[in-house]
Amino acid sequence: MEELTCGENKVHQDVIDKVLKSMPDESKLYEAAELLKVFGDPTRLRIISVLSRSEMCVCDIASLLSMTQSAISHQLRVLKQARLVNARRDGKTIYYSLCDDHVQKIFCFAMEHVME
Repeated sequence: MEELTCGENKVHQDVIDKVLKSMPDESKLYEAAELLKVFGDPTRLRIISVLSRSEMCVCDIASLLSMTQSAISHQLRVLKQARLVNARRDGKTIYYSLCDDHVQKIFCFAMEHVME
């Protein structure tokens, strides 16, 4: 197995300085980590997959995924709090959709990665 340490103990300060200048702020890294945690649940990924194809109400999502409306509502609440899902009311029915193309792209990139 290949050794994962430096062959020579020398710090390349020019590389470190260059990378430090482009590093995101710690608070933004924390926000990104929290966002990726939301993507870390298979049920939420199934919902994102469904909503990437069509706007849907809780009843339809629950039926499609063979889950209870309560379970779907709970996951939609998490997705909405993470600003990944929008809700639109039409009479008594609330329809859910992905917030923007970024959400679908993140999902698609993840799926492409695991399909390689």
